[in-house]
Amino acid sequence: MTPLARIIAARIRATGPITLADYMQICLLDSRYGYYATRDPFGQAGDFITAPEIHQMFGEFCGLALAQAWMDQGRLAPFTLAEPGPGRGTLMADMLRAITVVPGMRDAAQVCLIEASPFLRKVQAERLGSPRHLDALEQLPDNPLFLIANEFADALPIRQYQMTEDGWRERMVGLSPVGELQMGLGQVVPYPREGKPGDVVEDCAEAVASTEAISRKITAHGGAAIIIDYGGWNGVGDTFQALRNHVPEDPLANPGLADLTAHVDFAPLAAAALRAGAVVSRPLHQGDWLLSLGAEARACKLAQAGDAGAMAALARLTDPAEMGHLFKAIAIWPKGASPVPGFEALEIHADDT
Repeated sequence: MTPLARIIAARIRATGPITLADYMQICLLDSRYGYYATRDPFGQAGDFITAPEIHQMFGEFCGLALAQAWMDQGRLAPFTLAEPGPGRGTLMADMLRAITVVPGMRDAAQVCLIEASPFLRKVQAERLGSPRHLDALEQLPDNPLFLIANEFADALPIRQYQMTEDGWRERMVGLSPVGELQMGLGQVVPYPREGKPGDVVEDCAEAVASTEAISRKITAHGGAAIIIDYGGWNGVGDTFQALRNHVPEDPLANPGLADLTAHVDFAPLAAAALRAGAVVSRPLHQGDWLLSLGAEARACKLAQAGDAGAMAALARLTDPAEMGHLFKAIAIWPKGASPVPGFEALEIHADDT
């Protein structure tokens, strides 16, 4: 057992099985042994590679999409330029470089990073100078908000429910007869969704609350948000997964040593934005969105200028067999404002999602 596995096992012996959300929270953010609290997990030397680490184009298009939204809304100043879960700060650095071509925007931007890991806060500060670090999205200033959330929601704690002959039961982390961590089922619980025996559904209350907090800021003060992650719409199935050294493994095998994530369900996020009074887009494939903004032309230009990896990066970011279709994007903006570039409003009521 890893040190964190022993701590979790002791807790289960003392108080009983824990929810999957509690398990994820401990594994990722424990102050001594948590995954994000103790390491830089990004890049080839880490456990996974995110889109900003693949090529600068990704951050450039994110920044320029927000820049167009900023201009469309009258060049609001000052405004908050925010990113939750900013990793090494690569995406924010690329966005800041891109928006310098827009007169006045960089000077009006007040950078805020929402980061729970003390280790990653240090990495971000080294790269970005002196960003303002916050513990939660609810702490964002009451200013116009322009925000990018890339691979943020997938790492938020989820709860899982499995339909049985008796009804929905929550999936819990408990102990086997020999003391190893294992999944099991708790008591029958009310859950507002239809299903057939064997179906597993996932619920991420923190992602919904975060999206609602972002949307309320945008509704009240103006701005825009783009949320990009892997997932779908009203999905069914067990998507809880672990990744270590770029290879999937059993999520219960090495607590604290592997990244834990789950696919994002965009339907409840869209509903949260609508409840907050904002406009939300229909989901787009990441590849389709980037190509609609001119990613192919940008890659060709970079390749002609000597960037040998530009075309391969374009393929990885946009090809349906790579990240192009697995990753989806939605945008949020205030009523009466122009859509964020590349997106169209979702014509649907909050209760319909």
